[in-house]
Amino acid sequence: MGLLKTGFKAAVAVKTADVIHERVLARQQAHAAAGGHPGPTGAVAQAAPAASIQAAPAPASPAIGEKLEQLKQLGDLRASGVLTDAEFELQKAQILSA
Repeated sequence: MGLLKTGFKAAVAVKTADVIHERVLARQQAHAAAGGHPGPTGAVAQAAPAASIQAAPAPASPAIGEKLEQLKQLGDLRASGVLTDAEFELQKAQILSA
């Protein structure tokens, strides 16, 4: 039974890390597509934030639920001893910044 429990904990940790990694990549791709790096003129830098602000509110509601679910999973992993407090805080910060 202990081996199965350890395997399950490891699987949950890997899945959580995978989900976080995918979100970071998606955020980076969206940022790059929106022209996240301003060129020699400031016109690109001024136009990109306005577009991203208008697009952001629509998917915000489902993302909050997903973030809460990920935070619950992280809390469970920390409570079960799979994650240390430092690892928990790092992952929590990544989830909240996404």
